[in-house]
Amino acid sequence: MARIIQIRRGSATEHENFTGAIGEITMDTDNKTLRIHDGQTLGGFQLARADQITNRGNAGDGVFDINSVSDEFWTGLFERFGQHAPVQYESVQMRLNTATIATEYVFSEINTIPRNVRVVLECISPEAGYIIGEQVSAFGIGDRNNPQPNTYVDDKGLHVCLMVAKQQYWVNHKTEGTKTFITADNWRVKFYVYG
Repeated sequence: MARIIQIRRGSATEHENFTGAIGEITMDTDNKTLRIHDGQTLGGFQLARADQITNRGNAGDGVFDINSVSDEFWTGLFERFGQHAPVQYESVQMRLNTATIATEYVFSEINTIPRNVRVVLECISPEAGYIIGEQVSAFGIGDRNNPQPNTYVDDKGLHVCLMVAKQQYWVNHKTEGTKTFITADNWRVKFYVYG
């Protein structure tokens, strides 16, 4: 038999005259919602049901977009925790060259090893179920899955190298999920550096 968990419950009026324990959850039987208690606030804090939220919105409709948060907010947040907000640099799109040992890009403005480097393939002509502008970060070269770029710094700046070893690039087909070799004319490689 399944176990049943039952929490303390009461009417809205009863809740307005009740102070729950710290972290206690109770049910408001009139409003069909939950209340969270902090051990000192009379009535606790009523949680809204999904049908009561009128401005939830969907991604991209302007209700809330994380990209609209100011740089000053993020900088302040990172500084408060003793960190620095990562700066993103991106390379130009580079042609997939399977006749070479490595694809390399030099970030002349960076002279230290960064926190993180990632490489993506960007579709420039529809192939393998992808459309123009879509980026794929899980891909392969030859028999290698998800190859990671090598980095080093010299007097020219940060070098980011992706070892190709004269092998062909592939992605998992977007809708079928099968390993699909791609053509250099339809894709470009791009590096992102976070420092």
